[in-house]
Amino acid sequence: MSEIPRTPRTWRDAQIVQLVLVRFREFLREPEALFWVFIFPVLLTAGLGLAFRGKQEDKAVVAVVAPDAHAPPEVAALLARSKNITVRPLQLDSAMEALRTAKVALVAIEGAAGKVSYRYDPARDESRTARLIVDNALQRAAGRVEPVATSDDYVTALGSRYIDFLVPGLLGMNLLGSGVWGLGFALVDLRRKRLLKRLVATPMSRAQFFTSFLVSRLVVLSFEVIALVGFGVLVFHVPLRGSVWSLFFIAVFGALSFSGLGLLVGTRAKTIEAVSGLANAIMLPMWVLSGTFFSASHFPDVMQPFVRALPLTAVNDALRANMLQGASLTAVMPQLAVTAFWIVLCYAAALKLFRWK
Repeated sequence: MSEIPRTPRTWRDAQIVQLVLVRFREFLREPEALFWVFIFPVLLTAGLGLAFRGKQEDKAVVAVVAPDAHAPPEVAALLARSKNITVRPLQLDSAMEALRTAKVALVAIEGAAGKVSYRYDPARDESRTARLIVDNALQRAAGRVEPVATSDDYVTALGSRYIDFLVPGLLGMNLLGSGVWGLGFALVDLRRKRLLKRLVATPMSRAQFFTSFLVSRLVVLSFEVIALVGFGVLVFHVPLRGSVWSLFFIAVFGALSFSGLGLLVGTRAKTIEAVSGLANAIMLPMWVLSGTFFSASHFPDVMQPFVRALPLTAVNDALRANMLQGASLTAVMPQLAVTAFWIVLCYAAALKLFRWK
């Protein structure tokens, strides 16, 4: 029997180059993709950075209810002496409505014999803080003397601010969204337009087809990192204490794992609705659990093994260690190991499950 001629290597390389160029053309022809990949993360960083920028201590807004509606509340007069408290004298019903609608953080109700009752939601951080500030102000105004003299010296160091914590998390979230949405949606769009069927007749393998997606994704990745990290460094002075090349290596590793998830999502999905549901089912839990906007350590200990096994958690932790602590690649090897596990798992499953039709 005659042996089937193999496709020359140079021709296979040319195929991948053409496929990569096709991916770039598809990406550049989608203004929505350009907005969500480059502009939206920068706008989100700017908005959150301005909202949580370093500033003076916030004032506690408290509603004060007097026992007699016709007499000015004494508590209000005492609290008005504090520069950190904003007092709003209200009737009880109006005060409780203000508390429910978050217009005040605390309700202080004057009672008999100088007793004060606090009403607040203990689940709200600002309410717990307001309770401490108001009670301390009242006790001091009533003549309490502290047994130990203390003073406050406020220090705001680069790396300890919320914006410093936020930027690496937003970078990880953007890499996740670009990988899962960008590649998963692209595969389903090709399948929906019946373009994948035409590729079956070519000598191209699944691996070559996936490689074209990955190469184009990694090229776009460099601009993502530059845009978001550069904006954070230039505008908000977010520290970049680690090696830039280590940062790019971590980002590439993360992008590979998220791209694998995107390819896995698009292997069998045939409609936009199906890939949207799968993508959201993967991304939303990680946005919440993986420490994008707040530390993942806030979750119960019983959940920590699951949370630490998520690829976005590993990428976020590695990015923060590099940018904020100057950690080397050796120091973030545990996080890179988790990411490598997801890379192998996702690509192996995607190659196994992928169908052209």
